[in-house]
Amino acid sequence: MLLAGDEFGRTQGGNNNAYCQDNEISWLNWELDDKGKQLVAFTRRLTALRHKYPILRRNLFLDGQYNEELGIKDLTWINADGSEMQQEHWSDTNMRCFGMLLDGRAQVSGIRQRGRQATLLIVINDHHDLVHFTLPECSGGEAWVLLIDTNVTDNSEQGSFQCGTAYAVTARSLLVFTLQAETP
Repeated sequence: MLLAGDEFGRTQGGNNNAYCQDNEISWLNWELDDKGKQLVAFTRRLTALRHKYPILRRNLFLDGQYNEELGIKDLTWINADGSEMQQEHWSDTNMRCFGMLLDGRAQVSGIRQRGRQATLLIVINDHHDLVHFTLPECSGGEAWVLLIDTNVTDNSEQGSFQCGTAYAVTARSLLVFTLQAETP
């Protein structure tokens, strides 16, 4: 959710209850500096991604349960080594980088049929240092295409990375990849 001004970095000085303030804390300064303009452009990219990829705005709650009939999970949590996370990984306080694989082939509505949406991988690195994240193997795909890397100012250059290869995820960043289908 965005509050007016979030898209260009308005912080309200950390005040989350500024509605009763009639001063600089709650006023909007519409004169954007370069950093504010970059943040607006980034916000536009994020809203365009949300519009382009319906899997980011699904009506069904993602539960990560294996669907026997379709043979897939709608959501899979991925460890930095590219494997599916296990229960013990969640209690590992040293684990600071993981991925969330949203499978576009999962059921989209109450009708039990395979979806036809794009598969996305969201990688979150909370660690203070670089982490080599192995891009997971995924049925029906051969490579991951980078859509967003929050540590790269200009995301106009999208790279393609083979499944199973390591991607250097910089400190305190978030990445979004889409699965590139196998070529026949």
